[in-house]
Amino acid sequence: MASGIATFSQELAAIAEKVGTSVVGVSAGQRIPSSGIHWRKGVVVTAHHALRREEEISILGHGGKEISATLAGRDAGTDIAVLKLEDNKTPIPEFGNSSELKLANFVLALGRSRFGDVVASAGIVGGLRGEWRSWRRSRIEQSIRLDLELYPGFSGGPLVSVEGKVLGMNTSGLGRGRPVTVPVSTVNRIVDELLEKGHIARPYLGLAMQPVGVPEKLRGRFKSAPAGGLMVLHVENGGPADQAGIVLGDVIVELQGKPALDMERLQELLASSRVNDKIELTVMRGGAAVGLAISVGERPAR
Repeated sequence: MASGIATFSQELAAIAEKVGTSVVGVSAGQRIPSSGIHWRKGVVVTAHHALRREEEISILGHGGKEISATLAGRDAGTDIAVLKLEDNKTPIPEFGNSSELKLANFVLALGRSRFGDVVASAGIVGGLRGEWRSWRRSRIEQSIRLDLELYPGFSGGPLVSVEGKVLGMNTSGLGRGRPVTVPVSTVNRIVDELLEKGHIARPYLGLAMQPVGVPEKLRGRFKSAPAGGLMVLHVENGGPADQAGIVLGDVIVELQGKPALDMERLQELLASSRVNDKIELTVMRGGAAVGLAISVGERPAR
């Protein structure tokens, strides 16, 4: 038994040493540097919430070498920031498939300290489920909750399997202080878009609304016989809703053929939509049903 534990311990040490060469420290104005992962050649992934500035960012890599980096883009919704740096010799880790994880699997969280040392925390997968939405309604392909300690500076570092494969980026910035992992599939999607555009396109309609009831005598005029809808209080000039012909006072009663009872239904629909997708809706205008289609727009940068 003892020899088995000793062997497992040595295997973990070897994994931490190997994957640790791909883990960097990220200094961007914070008191305690965050961690990062050399995700692709010349590309480092780190935690958005840990970056206090967007310029004068330095990367501390394997062997204590300090490298300057520039911000390619950041996304608060998934807590991912992407940094670009000059070609260097920092290795890229081997990536695994987080969908193969099981509850209570043993895992490692790695980081790099302010002194340049690789640091580790161990525990288990404390919770697993499918796709979820962050507090900013951003899509994350898998929910991975960790039962381990993410010490200060660990956010942005990798979750590592006992096979030595990186399963995603750890952060304390999405789970209200609770450690979670953003899976590889989500990180890759966000990295692709940030490298291409510098930002993540967020869908929007250009409307302000509030829930209202639909009089019972009017419900029969609509296929879904809705008890309520969303009254339009503001239409952004030139926005997607304006271009679709929605006017002040319209009551949206159906979205994609289903009742539009509250804002949550609309938010869920938008969260699963992409820019330029069409949303079919029915509005009540002067007591009559009017069918319209909105082409989802990209929320302007503020």
